[in-house]
Amino acid sequence: MAALRGGIIGCGFFARNHIEAWRRIPEVEITAACDLDIERARLFAPRAYTAAQEMLERESLDFVDIATRVETHLRLVQMAVTRKIPVICQKPIAPDWATAVEIVEIAESAGVRLMIHENWRWQPWYRAADKLIRQGDIGTPMAYGFRTRERDGIGAFPYPNQPYFRTLQRLLIDEALVHHIDTARFLFGELETVYAQAKHRNSHVLGEDQALLVLTHQSGVQGWIDGHRFLNTEPRGPAMGEAFFDGDGACLEILSTGDIVIGDRLAWKNTVTAGYRGDSVRATQAHFISCLLEGSPFESGGREYLRTFAAVEAAYRSIVERRQIAVSEIYCG
Repeated sequence: MAALRGGIIGCGFFARNHIEAWRRIPEVEITAACDLDIERARLFAPRAYTAAQEMLERESLDFVDIATRVETHLRLVQMAVTRKIPVICQKPIAPDWATAVEIVEIAESAGVRLMIHENWRWQPWYRAADKLIRQGDIGTPMAYGFRTRERDGIGAFPYPNQPYFRTLQRLLIDEALVHHIDTARFLFGELETVYAQAKHRNSHVLGEDQALLVLTHQSGVQGWIDGHRFLNTEPRGPAMGEAFFDGDGACLEILSTGDIVIGDRLAWKNTVTAGYRGDSVRATQAHFISCLLEGSPFESGGREYLRTFAAVEAAYRSIVERRQIAVSEIYCG
């Protein structure tokens, strides 16, 4: 079988993880890349462009990977959809709820497949935790917590790898804690309510840089997400924090190293050293390709991912209105 021909738009910091992963997926060949910096694009693919429209017009592509800033997503998805090219698009899906819905509806109305590049649920320790929970190792799930940390939000020049974070009006929840919201949905089903508090600590950023979320699922499971980027985890590890899942029989804990313990027992040992955070980017993209080839649904397809983005919207509304928000106030789909 011939490899699927892919194009990538955006060759910045995180896109390096995308291209590294694409190069290890045998069913894929990235034949073209686009970036405002032509030299960066040339590092990604044999044919390089500075204009996405030109790339999409000239290349015969089986899919496109959009790895650009959020405000460009609508225009770029429109370009790809017009040419009937399937899309995998980096999160956040959009800068606001209305635009997110528009992106999904554009793809659906054209019958073009759209997946959001949400890699956190593909970290191997969460896939292993899901298996352990489903087979009953902690009993009936009751509650959970995510504690996420990274020491890159400090000082006069925070987030050095992604300096545009400094100018975002919506920062920590939109860019980081959305991952934990989506992973909670993966593990425990749809969310019913969100209550959020946030603070702005570093004067060199515009958006919130510390947040605490309390979530309730339709299943009755309750959880919290506690995040900031002023401390490193100890010990350092790829999980960027810890997670705790309580059942009525035991507690499952994911350590910062990615190892899983249940009580005093090591239940799963993390041995993954390749790629980004447990090779989760490769797993995400391999899922996209598998679903394209098989015609099966994406775990984070556009319409499905609106449920995650609705919970993000509920969190921001909760901060402003200082009350618990039902996710159904945002989205009833």
